[in-house]
Amino acid sequence: MNMSTYPITLPTKEERHKLFGSVPPIKGTKPTEKDKMVDLQNTPKNFLFALDAVGISNVKHPVVIQDGDNTQATVATFELSTSLVQDRKGINMSRLTEQLDQYHNEGWTVTNESLIQFARDLADRMEQTEGQLTIRYPWFFTRKAPATGLSGLMNAEVWQTVSVNTETNEATLSVGLTINVTTLCPCSKEISEYSAHNQRGYVTMEASLRDEAEDFDWKQSLLDAAESNASAPLHPVLKRPDEKRVTEMAYENPRFVEDMVRLIAADLYEMDPIASFYVECRNEETIHQHDAIARITFDKDAQ
Repeated sequence: MNMSTYPITLPTKEERHKLFGSVPPIKGTKPTEKDKMVDLQNTPKNFLFALDAVGISNVKHPVVIQDGDNTQATVATFELSTSLVQDRKGINMSRLTEQLDQYHNEGWTVTNESLIQFARDLADRMEQTEGQLTIRYPWFFTRKAPATGLSGLMNAEVWQTVSVNTETNEATLSVGLTINVTTLCPCSKEISEYSAHNQRGYVTMEASLRDEAEDFDWKQSLLDAAESNASAPLHPVLKRPDEKRVTEMAYENPRFVEDMVRLIAADLYEMDPIASFYVECRNEETIHQHDAIARITFDKDAQ
């Protein structure tokens, strides 16, 4: 219960601030003009090691992404970095967000090609040889129910990682996607008189792309690889006829986590734009306390 006496006579806002500890600013002696300030980051000296990457992470920013022949707006999380030579203490990190804002104001659409250019510009702006960035965002797509055709929006977490070397003009690009699916236990189906337990599976895929992968619709391709090999995909809208079809589909296609990663790996192996890949499936078990996991990493060029 508030025991303050009413009505309250308030001092001015300035006096209130003083009451709670605010003090006036001191008259400093250090310069306030940028060109007169000491630049610690760019002071040349032997700082023992060159660094692979230095920059900023967990930067949230609105972006427009390419979605097949269309675009969609979403919110992305960025990690932006460059290499750092041995004779410099640090980088001017404000330039990283300056470039992000510049691209945004110029109407940037995120594509694999524009991300590579972004990383090159980062390296040039920082006067370093390498630029790197990772961007993560939710990708939304329409999903129709299998029987009624009713539709709703689904989403998958996707990411793109780019690294460029301005001296060699080399660029590497990897992409990834995580999507949830239904998996039905083959063992449960085999040993039970009726029914079988299922679980929600989390499929994570990451793929390194070849230079000639410009027209490769990697988001849809990775999504198809996961969902087409699952017991059944998830849906945002299901009526009773849809639910019947989905549960029957799962029963017709039992999958262990081991089955999932092998089947997905086979699809990715057949995709020419992909040079190497990583696949993981994690099932949140419904009759066990633990999760079940399986992983595979495969490099086509190493075979």
